[in-house]
Amino acid sequence: MLSLLKRYRTLLIVGALLLYPFGSFLTTGRRGREPNVVDRAVIGLTAPVQRGLVGLIDGVKAVVYGYLDLREVRQENEQLRAENLQLRATVQALGEARVENDRLRGLLGYSEASPGPDIAARVIGVNPVSKLLSVRINRGESDGVFRGMSVVTPDGIVGQVVRTTGGWADVALVTDAQSRVGVRVQRSRSRGTAAGAGKGPLQLENMLRTEDIQEGDLIITSGTDGVYPPGLVVGKVTHLEKTEHGMFLGGDIVPAVDTTRLEEVLVRGNPFGTMAQSQGEGGTR
Repeated sequence: MLSLLKRYRTLLIVGALLLYPFGSFLTTGRRGREPNVVDRAVIGLTAPVQRGLVGLIDGVKAVVYGYLDLREVRQENEQLRAENLQLRATVQALGEARVENDRLRGLLGYSEASPGPDIAARVIGVNPVSKLLSVRINRGESDGVFRGMSVVTPDGIVGQVVRTTGGWADVALVTDAQSRVGVRVQRSRSRGTAAGAGKGPLQLENMLRTEDIQEGDLIITSGTDGVYPPGLVVGKVTHLEKTEHGMFLGGDIVPAVDTTRLEEVLVRGNPFGTMAQSQGEGGTR
């Protein structure tokens, strides 16, 4: 028994000091007497302990409530972050759809304004070989696309169909080194040839030194090459080379269409392509 009292002596003393004011209040609280010397001594001894316990309890409560609030805030932040990402993805998708709709609307308007029938197509591949700069479109012979037909956009010419199958076709770009387009200066009607250089601007060829041409002139198709109808935009002259000798002058033509960013195009028929198709059909009969 004595060993048990010694082991819990401190705890018993603190408990007695805490219980004494409570017992004193129960016995004398109703009479409302003034505290005596013992009461004051006990209160003075237990007050710091009470304040410490109250502060400890309040601190624990604050930590627990703070943790719960922080956890709730973290969950709300994660939820808001997820919703934000979803909304950003939705806005981006809507923006891309709007841009695509604008392109298709412009393509449709251009197709309706053109004199002949056009076939809308989407670019589905790019030839990685530099020997032939070309793209692949998702329209072929079953859609009325044949070799020799021209490919354009509302901004200008793109190239010429060089290979077709039932469901797709390859288009050699106007920038390809083998490309040659009959052109004229829109302002002065002077005629020449726009040659592909593989990369960079087109090269102006077969333009007489005496012709009226200036830097900044708009170059359009002349319709003399049997591929492109007349009046389509090719590009603008950015540099001219006039030598003292020789019949022709040279120059650079920046293409109106950026062929590295093609997405949708229009395939346009031409008399030579139609004639070749008719001859092919006649030969098989």
